[in-house]
Amino acid sequence: MAKESAYFQIENVNGSHGIKQIKKTLDEKKGVISVSVNQKNNRVAVDFDNTGVSTNKIKESLGKMGFQ
Repeated sequence: MAKESAYFQIENVNGSHGIKQIKKTLDEKKGVISVSVNQKNNRVAVDFDNTGVSTNKIKESLGKMGFQ
């Protein structure tokens, strides 16, 4: 297992609903270990096993949820 961390700057995190949506969707990805959302700074931090998921796949998932 090769653990990595990725940080994403996103826009339009809409309160606790947006945070829950991000966490739930990313937590379901194979290889994601933890997800942390900082609404004040519009940042998402993800710890993951790079043998299960990649930074690009995480970014793609955020985009599909409407976060740029």
